[in-house]
Amino acid sequence: MREQPEQQAPPVQRLRIRYAKRGRLRFTSHRDFSRAFERAVMRARIPMAYSSGFHPHPRISYAGAAPTGSASEAEYLEIGLAEVVDPVTVATALAEALPDGLDVLQVVESPGGSLADLLTASHWTIRLPAGQAPLLEAVAAFLAADAVPVERMTKKGLREFDCRAAVVSLAVREADGQPELDLVLRHTVPAVRPDDVITGLGQIAGEPDETAAPPAGGSALMTRWAQGPLDETTGSVGDPLASSA
Repeated sequence: MREQPEQQAPPVQRLRIRYAKRGRLRFTSHRDFSRAFERAVMRARIPMAYSSGFHPHPRISYAGAAPTGSASEAEYLEIGLAEVVDPVTVATALAEALPDGLDVLQVVESPGGSLADLLTASHWTIRLPAGQAPLLEAVAAFLAADAVPVERMTKKGLREFDCRAAVVSLAVREADGQPELDLVLRHTVPAVRPDDVITGLGQIAGEPDETAAPPAGGSALMTRWAQGPLDETTGSVGDPLASSA
């Protein structure tokens, strides 16, 4: 008779975690982070619940991961535990187990429901080296357009999609003497990323090399400051953990 897979008990507690990717750790891919996080929960001796089957895995659900190379102050995941633990204890243990640059910011109990469903928009800043005047013109033209098609290579091949439809707001401001884009993006399918908006700005301005030029050392410095429910009235991004705190 074929051996049956072991059935694991369901989690007795679920915790939602907000973490940051900072400095050089912004280049950590989602796969690399998931491996680092699984090692961290083992080192921290957090009593994880496990999935059933022949190859049990710790119950960790990731949601809305930022693109590789982007810094972020608003990354989220949820874990299932086999024992009830104080969220503050979990936050402290994970902070000690994770490398600097992957920083736990908040741990709260889950009220139930889907965390991913709460993540409907993101607030970004994008630091660019281009002059502010052409950026202002490019942003004005972008916002006035009905659609801005861009192409990006995906796992399913080269895809074209409208990046304008996902933009809730876009403005230019100055930060530390450099122009910076302030961007709120609605989460769509397919997902529109900040670098897609940069591409769209360059295309619509007709000067992709100037408008969308990356800063010295590689790519544009993109930072996600918030991720959560979108207020359609104000265009602001809320806190997905507010109802759990």
